[in-house]
Amino acid sequence: MLKIRMQRVGRINMPAYRIVVVEHTSSPKAGSFVDKVGTYNPKTKERVLDAAKIKHWISVGAKPSATVHNMLVSLGMLNAKKINILPAYKAPAEAAAAEKEAEAAKEAEHKAKEEAKAAHDAQVKAEAEAKAAEPAPEPGAAVVESSGEPKEETKEQASAETPVQG
Repeated sequence: MLKIRMQRVGRINMPAYRIVVVEHTSSPKAGSFVDKVGTYNPKTKERVLDAAKIKHWISVGAKPSATVHNMLVSLGMLNAKKINILPAYKAPAEAAAAEKEAEAAKEAEHKAKEEAKAAHDAQVKAEAEAKAAEPAPEPGAAVVESSGEPKEETKEQASAETPVQG
């Protein structure tokens, strides 16, 4: 299958392109092409194309590359839509906005975790203070069980339940 594509020529930092018809499997840098149909200078935007040759090769079955296709559409040689040759990605403004949203969501999550931790710490502290404020039962005092009968507390149980201060 033949392709109409661009072949770079020219020095470093001075690009110029030949528009050539080549076999689709061969590299455009190989130098061997079937036919030269035009030139393109991207610095001056100068395009020199042989419309008759291009129409002939397209009628024979040659397919233009995406860049050459867009060039032919912009010159009016083809009646078709341009092909998007850029990679699919978000525009920089959209990417920046999405990044800001993600950062804001991350900060909100971090803040929520800190608030939950502070609330938990406050609850633990309140429970500890409430427990410390309760009067300790005196040794030998009667403790009422769920059955409703008083039960004498032994010295071992009393010493186990009283907090050790140190």
